[in-house]
Amino acid sequence: MTSQIPTYTEQPHKRLTRSSTDKWIGGVCGGLGEYFGWSPNLVRILFVASCLLPGPQFLLYLALWIIIPKR
Repeated sequence: MTSQIPTYTEQPHKRLTRSSTDKWIGGVCGGLGEYFGWSPNLVRILFVASCLLPGPQFLLYLALWIIIPKR
């Protein structure tokens, strides 16, 4: 009886970065869209829509702009 050892192929490590090509202001929405596989325009629309609600959306965007590294 032969034992088969499963082989695992390495997948590239997915990393969250700010987009340098698909950006309007800081590349945060473009980077989030690329990371999650969504359209960056959808992320932008969701962000603008969330700004109509009370909360610290702009502060969160600024924090992400500082924290997320540029590609």
